[in-house]
Amino acid sequence: MKYLPLIWAGLWRKRARTILTLLSVAVAFVLFGVMHGVVAGIDGMVANMSDTRLRIQSRVNITEPLPLAHLARIESVEGIGTVGYYNFFGGYYQEPSQGVAVGAVDVDRLAAIFPEVDMPKDAVEAMRETRNGALIGRDLAAQRGWKVGDRIPIRSSIWQRKDGAVEWTFEVLGVYEFADGKIPSNEMWINYGYFDEARAAGNGTVTLYFAHIADPKRAAELAEKVDRLFANSTFETSTQNERDWIRGRIAQIGDIGFFVNAIIGAVMFALLFLTGNTMMQSVRERIPELAVLKTYGYSNVGVTALVFAESILLCAAAAGLGLGIASLASPRVFRALGAGGMGMPVSVVATGLALAVLVAVVSALPPARRAHTLKIVDALAGR
Repeated sequence: MKYLPLIWAGLWRKRARTILTLLSVAVAFVLFGVMHGVVAGIDGMVANMSDTRLRIQSRVNITEPLPLAHLARIESVEGIGTVGYYNFFGGYYQEPSQGVAVGAVDVDRLAAIFPEVDMPKDAVEAMRETRNGALIGRDLAAQRGWKVGDRIPIRSSIWQRKDGAVEWTFEVLGVYEFADGKIPSNEMWINYGYFDEARAAGNGTVTLYFAHIADPKRAAELAEKVDRLFANSTFETSTQNERDWIRGRIAQIGDIGFFVNAIIGAVMFALLFLTGNTMMQSVRERIPELAVLKTYGYSNVGVTALVFAESILLCAAAAGLGLGIASLASPRVFRALGAGGMGMPVSVVATGLALAVLVAVVSALPPARRAHTLKIVDALAGR
């Protein structure tokens, strides 16, 4: 700690240059934190998915419906327990730009298959008795300002009502959330029976099924059995365990990890030149001062260590500032992406600080080498 004033004085010799460099490094690590936070958050969400659930959809693609008649046949497979179903609604609130994730479900079946979802018992009971009732996620409620008792008019870009009405009005009966808070709760769930009866087309079909299994080791075997039930039929199925199904949906967007790493890699490469140039200029301007330090008894290693410490302090402080801003900004960014339950993992902060130290060390190598090999006579003579 006794060398800190000396390091600090070196950093603030040129205040404008130090501040601009610090801000540049901070902005780079804001980008690092937010982008890697998204990837790490998604990975964490997938890792928290159950290994005792299968998801069954059309073999063609997710948009092709499956008959509700499949339900009984899926439940007949030995090893499969409760089976639930889900129908995508494609809803929006007031304007098409204000999309709302809405799914038509059987709440009792959903509660049995997803025990990690905290649904108030009185709300589940109310859903049985209120045909146009709805449960909303905690994140969705916070985002929209909706509460229990509100009547929410929702329009659909896919499903029209049989009676010609342009809106579906749902009464909010309760708020659900995932117990661990790591999975976004940004969806509205409505009664499938009410939805299916009121829609003008597609009656008696669902988007996908959820199937609970007791033994996760049999997931592949049971998935094959389910698909074999409907092989060579008009409505063939594709069955996967929940984690693989989610990974497949993410993979359709693209290799997010590769794109993020490519962007961050380019930013860090440019950052090396920026911080390296700053340290080169700083050391060049202080050559006589470094020579004086050596005359006072500082060894070559000691002077070199001061250069490295100066670079590490600058980069670590700026990275800490950037990662702090990213941590504060991440919940809002994730909410904008429809993942309100996610937050930036601590591992991203640790990785960012380690990367900042690496950037500092690499960028300080050339000026540190010059300081190490500096000859007192030549430095004081201006050679």
